[in-house]
Amino acid sequence: MWLTRPLRERSTQIFLGVLFAALAIVTFLHVAMPEDSALYVSAYTVTLLGKYLCYALLAVAVDLVWGYLGILSLGHGAFFAIGGYAMGMYLMRQIGDRGTYGDPILPDFMVFLNWQELPWYWLGFDMAWFAFIMVLLAPGLLALVFGFLAFRSRVTGVYLSIITQALTFALMLAFFRNEMGFGGNNGLTDFRDILGFNLRTDATRLGLFIATGIALAIGYVICRGIVTSKLGRVSIACRDAEARARFLGYRVDRVQLFVFVVSAMLAGVAGALYVPQVGIINPSEFSPLFSIEVVVWVALGGRATLYGAVIGAVLVNYAKTVFTGVMPDAWLFALGGLFVLVTVFLPKGIAGLLASRRKGKQDEQDTPTAPSTTEATA
Repeated sequence: MWLTRPLRERSTQIFLGVLFAALAIVTFLHVAMPEDSALYVSAYTVTLLGKYLCYALLAVAVDLVWGYLGILSLGHGAFFAIGGYAMGMYLMRQIGDRGTYGDPILPDFMVFLNWQELPWYWLGFDMAWFAFIMVLLAPGLLALVFGFLAFRSRVTGVYLSIITQALTFALMLAFFRNEMGFGGNNGLTDFRDILGFNLRTDATRLGLFIATGIALAIGYVICRGIVTSKLGRVSIACRDAEARARFLGYRVDRVQLFVFVVSAMLAGVAGALYVPQVGIINPSEFSPLFSIEVVVWVALGGRATLYGAVIGAVLVNYAKTVFTGVMPDAWLFALGGLFVLVTVFLPKGIAGLLASRRKGKQDEQDTPTAPSTTEATA
């Protein structure tokens, strides 16, 4: 089966081993260590690490289409935000009791705007199964419609990148409008419960952290299964020689569309896991700048590796956490400089650097040593 093939790869086994070991260590240090211990991991740190893992899953989704399909998407923040809004709508429906006749209680921002009833597109989000389906379906449908129109028209290269950025910018402007029914510029916030668990307890935060790690592992295996299958080889062929792939009879647009939709759905899952941990979702997540940052994560970690995208996402966001506290005004300049340095000196990213060093050591081991003078004389 195509999903079991990646589990036999040594690189996948190492990645999953490191990931699950990290989850176990953080869980142990949070649960077993006393709070006054230097090794204790606070609930805030657990939430912060969960946020990094959400970003890592988003970076893996971007690497799938950019690294293996050659599509530089500058709009994946839109799929991330839509998945987040789907989860936020479910969490908002968990606030308060239902009305006297079973009518749903309106969210606070709707009451403030004098809305009389819940919009039709909010119906069903009081049920967890419906909300979780929409987490996948909403970004998947958007990617399906957008990708069908773009790939069928053979829009490629920088033009496609600009269109994806225009898409996320248009959605950001739309969600800023109060009449859209998504909270306007304040977004959705003040969440309290998820699946009956209090979001403000340490146990729930730890559970969300573990769930995010498991989702990252599943997303990584799915992507590895795709790229190591025949579909993945065709995707690489479309990336490197699209015209030749068409000449050989492959439906390039269908390959691009399928991979693009899968990537969008993974981004939606990342957004859905991000919202209950951060506690808010607003239109700023649609910002084109955020989508560009995701591309920087992937470039730093290394394109077409998947695990490199995870490395880049975690490192850049950790640096952002540190430097925004020390030099908040200089962070964007530092990020831009980092992208330039990586492009010039590490075109294959950190993963490429690690692979070249590993190859160099392997070559040294395989190279036979020259015989000594005594051995040559004998």
